[in-house]
Amino acid sequence: QVQLVESGGGLVQPGGSLRLSCAASGPTLDFYGIGWFRQAPGKEREGVSCISHIDSSTYYADSVKGRFTISRDNAKNTVYLQMNSLKPEDTAVYYCATALFADIATMDAANFGSWGQGTQVTVSA
Repeated sequence: QVQLVESGGGLVQPGGSLRLSCAASGPTLDFYGIGWFRQAPGKEREGVSCISHIDSSTYYADSVKGRFTISRDNAKNTVYLQMNSLKPEDTAVYYCATALFADIATMDAANFGSWGQGTQVTVSA
């Protein structure tokens, strides 16, 4: 079973940037769609972005479109989330997860299986 480890979180000022990494051990990520999710205190986990393993199609939540970019490097068995123009409302724990099905466009957390432990992103002045 694939194991995922997120890294790259931290404290950043509004307008700043961070790049999150989701590194996999075990089976190659070539066979998995990958999603990034986030959960803020007192809120439900929400889908942020996903990338297909079939054709590298990408999907984004409306709240991050134009600011976040998901990408994958299969040679490094890693998926990235580049986050620019960060806002205080982006503050959350960010998780990556493997998709259970080929259809990932809905970014429904119930359709994702192996989860990492999360990395904290705090956007504050």
